[in-house]
Amino acid sequence: MKAAETASTTGQQTWLPRFLTADHPFPWMAPMFAVILAFGIYPLAYSVWLSTQARIPGLRDYKFVGVDNWIKAFADDRFIDSLMVTIQYTLVCLVIQVALGMAIALLLDCERRGYGFLRAMMTLPLVIPPAVTGMMFLLMEDGQFGVLSYYLEEIGLVDPANPILADTSMALWGVMIADIWQWTPFMVLIFLAGLRALPKEPFEAAAIDGASWLQTFRHLTLPMLGKVIAVAVLIRTIDLYRIYDYVFAMTAGGPGTATETLSFYAGRVFGVANFPYAATLSLITLIMLNLICFAFIKAFRVRF
Repeated sequence: MKAAETASTTGQQTWLPRFLTADHPFPWMAPMFAVILAFGIYPLAYSVWLSTQARIPGLRDYKFVGVDNWIKAFADDRFIDSLMVTIQYTLVCLVIQVALGMAIALLLDCERRGYGFLRAMMTLPLVIPPAVTGMMFLLMEDGQFGVLSYYLEEIGLVDPANPILADTSMALWGVMIADIWQWTPFMVLIFLAGLRALPKEPFEAAAIDGASWLQTFRHLTLPMLGKVIAVAVLIRTIDLYRIYDYVFAMTAGGPGTATETLSFYAGRVFGVANFPYAATLSLITLIMLNLICFAFIKAFRVRF
């Protein structure tokens, strides 16, 4: 009986290619390696090669120039300005999103009726495409009929003669408002998940000992949520550092270059067909971001 079953099973598998019946994992990992090679390694290698070239106008050809594009980038005042804008954008948005996210998560960490619905509502801003969010806030911050501009003017924070997105000192804040509105719920959801996973015993012991909510938060909640906060900050740092959508939809880098980030500047250079220099700017952005993430992971001992 066993021999018949074995023969039957063997007969059913004879039509399969031999590599699909092997125990070796490579056949099953080959599609993944192919995707990584086609959409990861090859574009990166091509960008590195392209950064060593210079475009010959009119001939659709390139000539080797070595590290000239890299030297040009660090001598480019516009690149330095866009780097400063990117750093400011990343730091301000990150601090506000972490603070607001933690505050809202603490408020929503409750089992009362209706709080589950409020937690579910936190996902709604995340499903809106960033470009759509940018267009929405572009209308809200319009100097003539924007509802946000109207209320900011009423409380004296904005001058009616200088619309938010037309003022060099306010335009970047106008873009950051859109980012903060859309991605603070992301922080809320991550922090809520972390809060729900914390053990209850330390908090019960702190309550018996008479600890205040501030002492409990400082000495228990924050240290125990440290790894969760670090992962959330790392994810948002990567996303914020390469911001493009909101800038494109709301200001196109203006007024002047007040909101021009690194990614947007690289995209603008690419748009005028200066592909070697655009590749160089993109690689510099990638290297900087990897160094920041590596330093952050080492400093806070983040584990995945």
